[in-house]
Amino acid sequence: MNQDRTLARTAGILYLVTFATSIPALALKTPLLQEGAQPELATWGALLEILLAFACVGTAITLLPITRRHNEPLAVGFVVSRTLEASLILVGVLCVMALASLHGSSADAALRALHGWTFLLGPAVMASVNALLLGTVLLRARLVPPLIPAIGLIDAPILLASSIGVLFGAWTQTSPIGAASALPIAVWELSLGVWLTVKGVRAAETAPARVAVRVG
Repeated sequence: MNQDRTLARTAGILYLVTFATSIPALALKTPLLQEGAQPELATWGALLEILLAFACVGTAITLLPITRRHNEPLAVGFVVSRTLEASLILVGVLCVMALASLHGSSADAALRALHGWTFLLGPAVMASVNALLLGTVLLRARLVPPLIPAIGLIDAPILLASSIGVLFGAWTQTSPIGAASALPIAVWELSLGVWLTVKGVRAAETAPARVAVRVG
């Protein structure tokens, strides 16, 4: 249990790191993406998003020894989905760095469009998949209070539906609909990060040992 507490606390801290890096990174890079200005600030935002990508993968890796005891396919799937999310974040970083380096070039529109799609697939689509995978394990094993994973599990299909709406041009990701559908996922990840950091995970119920009966 001491090892589980250490792993859970590490995962919680990494979840909090994702918030500490993603929010200022978005603020730093947005002017470059919208107005083509302040490339220096955007470069700092790119650095924060590199840290964000590593923190994303770290949350899944540190929780894997705990979650795989309860559902290995979902636990491993969470590592894969979190890695895909981090990969999309890094693609977005490349777009920002290219925009900062090639400021004012004819490729700016294409780079901004590519970044927009990575922003949809990463923080929206993959975040929903993450919630479905990890939330299911945490809820079934009762490793954290049920309300925490329930928030993610309820909102995941809503955010996926909203992402499909963005894909087909019904609304934008930053519209009131897009923002409202993403907010509960942020609440789920933040509350999970705080709980894991402060409390860790609950002890799982131990299944009764099987007794081997020798016949003959």
